[in-house]
Amino acid sequence: MSTTSPRRRAAMFVGGDDDPRLGAPSTGEERAMLTGFLRTQRTTLELKCAGVEGKLDRRSVEPSTLSLLGLVRHLADVERRWFRQVLAGQDAPPRFSSSAEPDGDFDGAVSAPDLVTGAWQAWRGEVAFADAFTGDAPHLDIAGQDAWRGTVSLRWVLIHMIEEYARHNGHADLLRERIDGAIGV
Repeated sequence: MSTTSPRRRAAMFVGGDDDPRLGAPSTGEERAMLTGFLRTQRTTLELKCAGVEGKLDRRSVEPSTLSLLGLVRHLADVERRWFRQVLAGQDAPPRFSSSAEPDGDFDGAVSAPDLVTGAWQAWRGEVAFADAFTGDAPHLDIAGQDAWRGTVSLRWVLIHMIEEYARHNGHADLLRERIDGAIGV
């Protein structure tokens, strides 16, 4: 007999007071709200990957190369692109993809412990840079030049990053469920 009751797919992934995503502001200053939403999305990715470290490279279904580890690597490159390259103007090439391997972030995602550790270190480093850059910015209207979009503001990048994480966290939901059956928002 099961000791757990059935769960709704829309239930929280982490129970009640243990959920680190519940502290984001729902009122107040724009920057705090945007960075709070982005922090919640970033934390959701970490939660979806927690506890299955040896299976992070597990693919969704053939022929897709989509995996949780691939998402971590991809989002490290996305953070790097928008905050370092576009807004800070740094010469910071992607860590996991290139023109020769445009899907290297996903294709190279294999469950070797050093690669998993390196992916998390890269992602956390890029998140730390983005958070510091955003916190130090004098306002949300500072802008950078992107070859794809033209001029973009910090405000636009924050909104885009929330959208990027939200989309990929939907993928993470399905990948995690396929690995061990875990469901929840």
